[in-house]
Amino acid sequence: LVAAIRSDRGASRVLLVGGLERQYQLLVSVPLMIEYESVLTRAEHLEASRLSADDVLAILDAVAVIAEPVRLAYLWRPVLPDAEDDMVLETAVNGRADVLVTFNQRDFESAAATFAVEISSPGRAIERMRTSL
Repeated sequence: LVAAIRSDRGASRVLLVGGLERQYQLLVSVPLMIEYESVLTRAEHLEASRLSADDVLAILDAVAVIAEPVRLAYLWRPVLPDAEDDMVLETAVNGRADVLVTFNQRDFESAAATFAVEISSPGRAIERMRTSL
């Protein structure tokens, strides 16, 4: 989501718009939405995106409306080097995600094998969707 708000030309924005248009299902959990709000409303991201905090909250509200809520029945911590990434993994695993899209593939690779979740970059995820149509 950070990349999606910071650049209107990148693969992340394409994926966010596709999710909002219900071309595929997005998954969210309460901790993940709280983290998104905390990160996306940081001054550096607001400045880079040229959005206000209210704009970001409107985007997150839209995501919350269309995304499938995931109840975190099981927590696996710590698994990843960054604790904030653990909540992304937990949401993907508990939500039975087909793919977890991230620029941080290196940190997620070992966990992906353990939990049988495919890890993909935004660009690769778009390529995969285009070839499966």
